[in-house]
Amino acid sequence: MKTRLLTDPVARGVSVLVMAAVSLSVHAQQQESAPRHSSSLGGYYSKGYYDQELPTRVRYLPYTHELSIPNWRFKASLPVLEIAGPGNILVDIGNVGGDPGALVSESGVGDLTLSATWEMPLWSENAPFLDITASLKVPTADEQRGLGTGKPDAGIQVDAYQVIGGFTTFASLGYRYRHRSAVFEGLKDSFNASLGLTRPLGESLQAGLIYDFRQAPSKFSGETHDWLPYLSGAIKPELSLMVYWIEGFTVDSADTALGVQITRRW
Repeated sequence: MKTRLLTDPVARGVSVLVMAAVSLSVHAQQQESAPRHSSSLGGYYSKGYYDQELPTRVRYLPYTHELSIPNWRFKASLPVLEIAGPGNILVDIGNVGGDPGALVSESGVGDLTLSATWEMPLWSENAPFLDITASLKVPTADEQRGLGTGKPDAGIQVDAYQVIGGFTTFASLGYRYRHRSAVFEGLKDSFNASLGLTRPLGESLQAGLIYDFRQAPSKFSGETHDWLPYLSGAIKPELSLMVYWIEGFTVDSADTALGVQITRRW
């Protein structure tokens, strides 16, 4: 079997960006009692060497639906992905060892991710917004084709947001448990953390910058440090568009990574 993995923070990067772009608006909507829905369609492309002789190319197309009710958000996300390059890189994990010499190309459905977020009530007017999210990865991707580990993962994350002057600052700290796999040895549990800020550029446009850190998720890969600049704007009151890119600073980061996401709310 030829193994495929990916060191890009694909799922991490997209989730962090969405968190930053919609955090305050979502909290404001919780004053309404009616449920609210949002559907997002994203596109992500990256290319990098990841300390290998040959590059790995990734195309990642996630569809996400979210239900918001007072103090809670429930989300499901399922991607279609394509990976081409050396045979020792796994999606959202990185290098898993093995022979990197053979070139492989695989595409198909990725793993389903489910999450529930509790928005803690404010205890004072000046307190930051706090969210606690529990997530579960359902192994819908084919591990024999290197599109996933074939095992479930679970995660917990705390997010904080605060308005300071004309900026919204935010931070997150999370931990992910990875079920061990007989196919992919060396998987590890890991921490992740993010810091960032966003600022309005007008009534319907905002820009942000995020620093994202992740511990090594495999004994064959290293930790990642990435900058994620983005722009987000409203096309209509119910329709928004976000574009972003990822600049990595480690050998386990992509050389080039670009993405776009369109979201409709109702």
